[in-house]
Amino acid sequence: MDEFDDFARDSRARLVGLAYSLTGDRGVSEDLAQESLLATHGAWSDVTAPLAYARRTVVHLAATRVRSAGRERRAFARWFGRGETFTELAPTDAEFWRAVAALPRRQREVIALHYVEDLPVADIALALEIAPGSVKSALHDARASLRRTLGIEGEEDR
Repeated sequence: MDEFDDFARDSRARLVGLAYSLTGDRGVSEDLAQESLLATHGAWSDVTAPLAYARRTVVHLAATRVRSAGRERRAFARWFGRGETFTELAPTDAEFWRAVAALPRRQREVIALHYVEDLPVADIALALEIAPGSVKSALHDARASLRRTLGIEGEEDR
C-alpha cells in the first residue's frame, strides 16, 4: 500500500483544488477529495490511470453535491423566505466563478479541469470518459459563454 499512500499524498491537494473549482466550498472540497481517494483505493488494483480515475470521481461527486446543494438551498429559501447568496469566494473572483457556475455541467467540468488542473484536452477526455472533440467543443462553448457573460470582447479561443 506504500504506492497508494504516495499517490494519495501527491494528489490530494490537486483533488481538493479541483473540487473547490467545481463547488466553491472548501469543506465540501475536502470531503469530495477524501471520498475520491477512498474510491480510488478501493479500485486500486484494477485502475490503470489512478489520477484520471480520482479526477473523474471528484467531477462526478461534485456534480451530485452541487445538485443536492441547489435543492437544499431552494428548500431553505422557501422555508425561511430568504434568497440564495454567494459569499464563499473573494469579491474579485466571485463574478468569474458565478459565471462558471452558471455554465452547463459539462462546460463547468472542462473549464475546471483545463484551467484549475491545467490538463490538456486528451487528459480531460480521459477523466470525463468522453471524446477529445467533445472536450474541445465544450471548452469553445464555455469560453464563448464566459466572454459574453463577463463582457470580454475580441478575445479568441486559445
